Parts: sequence; structure tokens; C-alpha cells
Amino acid sequence: MNLSDFNELDFSEIGDWPTVAKAIAVLLIFASVVGGGYWFFTKDEILQLEDFKKKEPGLKATFEAKQAKAANLESYEKQMEEMKLSFGTMLRQLPSKTEVADLLVDISQTGLSSGLEFEFFKPSSELPADFYAELPIQIRVIGNYHQFGEFVSKVAALPRIVTLHNFAIENQDKESGKLAMDITAKTYRYFAEDETTAATRN
Repeated sequence: MNLSDFNELDFSEIGDWPTVAKAIAVLLIFASVVGGGYWFFTKDEILQLEDFKKKEPGLKATFEAKQAKAANLESYEKQMEEMKLSFGTMLRQLPSKTEVADLLVDISQTGLSSGLEFEFFKPSSELPADFYAELPIQIRVIGNYHQFGEFVSKVAALPRIVTLHNFAIENQDKESGKLAMDITAKTYRYFAEDETTAATRN
């Protein structure tokens, strides 16, 4: 059977075609079905598979990280409880609104008990932060290095948090050897729940 014979084949009489022609026709139909299936279905699936293969290392790393966290969940929960307790302890070291005045008295009494003479002791306006307010206090005291050191040590030992900043020391009286120290003490007051709500609204 040659090529000219294919031109004489009638598609309405496929059953009468020679065996070779039928085989070729079946092969062509099979190739068309396979090619069409690949083009319309398999090609997209292969592309999607390649995309998944590219994402696999990142997804695997994410899974391993989450698995490690899950394995250490009990340890993390214990650490969280410890942090809450530590935070609660620190929060209790911040004076409430009613205790600030007493704390200011404690600071001034600490200076006097260290043998210092106050030239001025001036609390400034509160500076609000997230859940607390910062209260700066401008202080100028007269004394010597030993008394200054004792004062700083006693302030650090107070049960409430007080931090000291901006130290500046100069000669006050050369004959007596007295010095003047300017310092900014900062204490902190935690907001009550209603104050925190109001600050958030503002």
C-alpha cells in the first residue's frame, strides 16, 4: 500500500479499509488523544508539580521549625510562666499613684541620711509611656564624694525602682572642699486599668 492509496480511502467505509490503513488510523487517533490529553491536562499538572518541588525545601524547613516548637512547647510554657512572675515582681516595684509622694520623701530622706545638703529637689511633670508614667526629679545636693557614693548606693537599695541619670559634679567651696552634684532621678508609676484605657483612647 502506497501513499496514493490513502487518498482513495473513504472514512465512511473504515471497516473495509486494509489492515495497514486501520493500524495507521488507530495510531493517529491514539497519538491525538495522548497529545491532547497532555496539552489540556497533563502539562498543567507537570508545571504544578515542578512548582511544588521548588516550594518543598521551604515548606520542609517551616514544618521542621514548627515541629521543633511543638516538641519544646512545655518548655516554652514554663518560660512564659517564669516571665509573667518576673514581670509581676517588677511591676510591684513601681509605685502606685498614692505611693509616689512617699517615695519622693524616701529619696530626700536618703540624701539627708547620707549627710547631703539639698539645694533643690524638683519633681517634673509625668511622662506617660505604654503602661507606666516616668517621673523625672531634678536634684542638686552639696557634699563630698563619699556622701555622694553613699546616697547613690542607698537609692539603689530602695524597694521601689529609682534610676539615676545625668550626673554632673563641680566644686562648690574650695576652702571646705565641698562639691555640688546635679543629678536626675527617675521613678516610675504604673497606670491603673482605667488610666491605661484612657491613654489608649487618647
